[in-house]
Amino acid sequence: MQRVRLSSQQAPVHKLGDSQMTLSPKFRLAVIQSSLLNPSPELEASLRAEPFIPGLPDDVALNCLLRLPVESHAACRAVCKRWHLLLGNKERFFTRRKELGFKDPWLFVFAFHKCTGKIQWQVLDLTHYCWHTIPAMPCKDKVCPHGFRCVSIPCEGTLFVCGGMVSDVDCPLDLVLKYEMQKNRWTVMNKMITARSFFASGVIGGMIYVAGGSSADLFELDSAEVLDPVKGNWRTIASMGTNMASYDAAVLDGKLLVTEGWLWPFFVSPRGQVYDPSTDNWESMAVGLREGWTGSSVVVYEHLFVVSELERMKLKVYDPSTDSWETIEGPPLPEQICKPFAVNACDCRVYVVGRNLHVAVGHITRLSTSEKKWSFSVQWQVVDAPDNFSDLTPSSSQVLFA
Repeated sequence: MQRVRLSSQQAPVHKLGDSQMTLSPKFRLAVIQSSLLNPSPELEASLRAEPFIPGLPDDVALNCLLRLPVESHAACRAVCKRWHLLLGNKERFFTRRKELGFKDPWLFVFAFHKCTGKIQWQVLDLTHYCWHTIPAMPCKDKVCPHGFRCVSIPCEGTLFVCGGMVSDVDCPLDLVLKYEMQKNRWTVMNKMITARSFFASGVIGGMIYVAGGSSADLFELDSAEVLDPVKGNWRTIASMGTNMASYDAAVLDGKLLVTEGWLWPFFVSPRGQVYDPSTDNWESMAVGLREGWTGSSVVVYEHLFVVSELERMKLKVYDPSTDSWETIEGPPLPEQICKPFAVNACDCRVYVVGRNLHVAVGHITRLSTSEKKWSFSVQWQVVDAPDNFSDLTPSSSQVLFA
């Protein structure tokens, strides 16, 4: 048995808050970091006496620091206390950006690990082309990533994740989650009226519309509903009139376009519906529109484009005057971008995220023709993903401004 010698002299016992207590360097650092992440007004006032960058006015220096890529924050916040205060958490950083009117685009990619199925969000800074992560979604169940539907209100820096499906039991969800870029956190919102997966979704006039999809008994739904993001309330709208799961959807001219896509063995023409919120009415989609919708869609220059999965991965555009699709000028999608895709757009640029999260950026140019209609061309560039993304597959993508 090991013996321990006890000293007859007892060390003084200090109570919490005793002025004689001292902290080890490790705990002193923790206290400093905690105070900087949650600074008191007195601390903030005292730190303002130190300049952000010596020799520069604070407003100019702050304008420079708010342009730093997020991936560099960990290194930069070690420069001084004021930099740590600004760059120590994303909420403070993006709040200051909003206050100063920054409106840069960020590509949010909802992805999953191809072996484990674990879901995660990766964010691409479209100014510096560097990646960072956001907090994990508060989702307890093991889910099927493709069953969710994601929409966003870009100018407000918010995205919404709706529905989904528990993968083990094929049970749809009525889940609704909201992510705010300025706060860098998720909020659980009021549930949908009907649990659904593989449904159509879109944002019209700041309202979030969902329609169709698969129900709890795996039958297709015809119901539809709308969420007011400000009030947080769902209400039902007119049903589609046909039970249908959605392959893709888009918002064009203030209407929600829903297509089920081509189904094997391609004997039957795909169905499509169009919803007009001003009349709360659905109507059948034009034949040429639904039959030529052979890929993932985006709206650019108020025209509907599709990254076609059939025509050599070329981009094509819909002409409503002739109810037909035309392949636009330019090369096909770069070979590095492999299916499955997640597609979104911002201004005149299309972002196609492929397997391993390689991103193709397509710059669309609009040209006028002698027939008084527009023609388009595209040029592509590829943003290679980091090596540690090699097992990730995209499910959805959204562009937010912050």
